[in-house]
Amino acid sequence: MTESAAAPTAYTFKAEVKQLLNILVHSLYKDRDVFLRELISNASDALTRMQFELLTNRDVLDPDAELAIRVETPESAEGEPKRLVVRDSGIGMTRDELIANLGTIAQSGAREFLAGVSAGQFNAADLIGQFGVGFYSVFMVADEVRVVSRSYRKDAEPVAWISDGSDRYRIEPADKAERGSEIHITLKPDAAEFAQTWKLREVVKKHSDFVRFPITIGGDQANRQTSLWRTNPSEATAENYSAFYRELTLDFEEPLAHIHFTADAPVNVRALLFVPARRDKSFMAMRKEPGLMLYSHNVLIQEYCTDLLPKWLNFVDGVVDSEDLPLSVSRETVQNNRVMKQLGKTIRGRVLRELNSLAESAAAQYNRFWNSFGRVLKEGIATDPEARDDVLPLLRYASSKSDGGLLSLDAYIRQMGAGQNEIYYVLADDAATAAASPHLEPLKARGLAALTWTDPLDALIAPALGEYQGKKFRNVDDAELELPDAPEAAKAETPAELTPVEEFDAFLRRAQQVLGERVSEVRASKVLKDSPVRLVAPKDEKNRARQRLSRFIDKEYKVPKRILEVNRHSALIADLSRTLRDQPDAELIDLSIEQLYDSALVQEGLHPNPSEMLPRIQKLMALAAAKK
Repeated sequence: MTESAAAPTAYTFKAEVKQLLNILVHSLYKDRDVFLRELISNASDALTRMQFELLTNRDVLDPDAELAIRVETPESAEGEPKRLVVRDSGIGMTRDELIANLGTIAQSGAREFLAGVSAGQFNAADLIGQFGVGFYSVFMVADEVRVVSRSYRKDAEPVAWISDGSDRYRIEPADKAERGSEIHITLKPDAAEFAQTWKLREVVKKHSDFVRFPITIGGDQANRQTSLWRTNPSEATAENYSAFYRELTLDFEEPLAHIHFTADAPVNVRALLFVPARRDKSFMAMRKEPGLMLYSHNVLIQEYCTDLLPKWLNFVDGVVDSEDLPLSVSRETVQNNRVMKQLGKTIRGRVLRELNSLAESAAAQYNRFWNSFGRVLKEGIATDPEARDDVLPLLRYASSKSDGGLLSLDAYIRQMGAGQNEIYYVLADDAATAAASPHLEPLKARGLAALTWTDPLDALIAPALGEYQGKKFRNVDDAELELPDAPEAAKAETPAELTPVEEFDAFLRRAQQVLGERVSEVRASKVLKDSPVRLVAPKDEKNRARQRLSRFIDKEYKVPKRILEVNRHSALIADLSRTLRDQPDAELIDLSIEQLYDSALVQEGLHPNPSEMLPRIQKLMALAAAKK
């Protein structure tokens, strides 16, 4: 039995879809115009898919049919309901595709939509397209909807999908000679205005003016049709860009920036690009994969082109159109095409120029960008050796003197102290730990600042940074760190050495004995002022920046050897040294040395399991209580 001879078949919507349709039928929308926007958007998508198919396959139904959208208002007899028809000559659907596309709403989208409405998190009036339920908005204005479709495949039969917005729909044979889909809408009495030409033109002008296929109403074209990216940037408005971005991505949050430009040399290009507000695309996003839409002569030739921008800029959405590319270009040709390489260079340069401009002219907006995409840029340095010079000016960090504010590397260099020739940084697990780092004490005494690196990626990319503007990057835990002389005022504030030399030396020997092979050396600190100890890296130790990451990813992780520097000015060290002098066998001495070492490991982000310290801490508390 053929599809056309098949008897009508009734189906029941799933429970969630019933609930969703009930919400739409009872119209939570303030503006019912959006139903036409959604139907036209779907028709445009079907036409785009057909256009793409025709590039490589002419053995289809109606290969020469005009790619267009027609909105019609058939005459109705007096007393009968008004009707509206939206037709397209797009790719069409088979019986199975009608059931898959119209009989089942994306369940995750439906659940999220319903949960959000129920919780009062948002107004359904603003979010239909975002949740992949756009077609069903037609039931805000329709008593019944009949979708008649015929696939582009020559052997496919026409079929119809019919629903009144209740809990059931049916599939039945249809009569349709042309390729594409028709949506026949029987309008509700209170939606009769949508059968009037003036109203339909108003909606198209507001929502669908830049749809790139002609939309005819009453025989006349109702949309400008000129693709927004082919419009002169001076003629486009902020509303145009926002509407186009929503249509392109279904992201209803405003993008952080848009880049719209045209050029004829060194290569012909028209581009409209967007920097989204967030890195993570939601599950209901229209474009879930990275890549730009690549057009030639206003014809889509590649929906997800990943060859124009490096991976570390793949968060950019948008359209690139070049008449220098042939319409028949293949995927392999695209990758190796000389024009493509020049296009990529041009697009990359414009995106970087826009990001740098945003950083200079709109710091707050750039900080939003950095919070969303900073890690992507760092990943670029880690994975792409060519990214370094482009990315370094875009990096932003807090510093030990910035009170949480973010600095560029250029700004840090401008604020460098007298005699400072390196870019200092301190690694820590979080900002609070960084602020308490004993490595910062000698810098504070000299009025110097260090960048605070708290992202694990910072440690990963540290070896690749090398230098910037002739200034080398230097970790402040470096045992060989050379600092400018401290000002006289700071020298005058140096605390007295509280521990006699003999007692202090004895404590150093005891610490070396207790810690053994876990440290490469125990020695007096020349720079500590308040902290009792710190761990510094031995000279020329390799990969030490990455050792912080190893504790998370390496099952065989071993705590690296460090030099333990002890502060002779510390009251705690003085007390322990006296106890060692008077009670050399006291349990408190060895427990305290172990705890000082473990605490320093925690500060450095090198301790594999800080909870192991708890029994010792409790033992120390017990000894302190017993002493009283």
